[in-house]
Amino acid sequence: MDHKHHFLNRDGVLAFVKAMDNADLSRSYDFQKHSLYFGREGSEFQLRLPITVKVSNDAMLSDSEVKYLMLLVQTGSASVGVFQGDKCLEHKVFSAYMVRKKQGTSQIKHLKTKGKSRAGSRVRLAKTLLFFEDINTRLIRHFKENEFDRIAFSCSKILMPFLFGSKVETPFDRKDERIYKIPKHLHQPNFEVMLSMQRFLNKGEVIYDQKTFPELGGILDHL
Repeated sequence: MDHKHHFLNRDGVLAFVKAMDNADLSRSYDFQKHSLYFGREGSEFQLRLPITVKVSNDAMLSDSEVKYLMLLVQTGSASVGVFQGDKCLEHKVFSAYMVRKKQGTSQIKHLKTKGKSRAGSRVRLAKTLLFFEDINTRLIRHFKENEFDRIAFSCSKILMPFLFGSKVETPFDRKDERIYKIPKHLHQPNFEVMLSMQRFLNKGEVIYDQKTFPELGGILDHL
């Protein structure tokens, strides 16, 4: 399939959905992916909605304010942010020395493959554990002070057991229904990367096969 990706601002998303309501298409909403799916004759296309748009009973609530937490975690760095609508209310960047200099691999990967740990490795591992304790301590405060609609989340798979197995417990579990796994590759999560991810999440994205839905190109070009 020749998939096209077309990005829309919030107003463009609302106008596009209104146009699709006038078309002869089925419609469904996937909360986990925060996406509307439109289809006909066994084919469908996806509209990834802006995180700032709420959906209730398959209807978009454009006037509702969405508050969400963003958590981005990679080896050695993490960003935590609290967002309401388009505003970043609070943010924090965490870093830890988790990489073995000569080999360039993370201490966690080294322990998984080698099993044994020398003095330097033990220091890196201790810093790794403290890294996740600090992240979770920050998360606990945010969850005490806020009611979040969604948790925008990106975490390297190898780090997940350390995040959710930390001595300081994560204030949500892996299966929390509010989790929205960010569908975009993540670079080392500093503040600028987090704001770039926010801009991505605030946009809508139409993903479609232009051979199956050729009419969408003309509609989208006018939004």
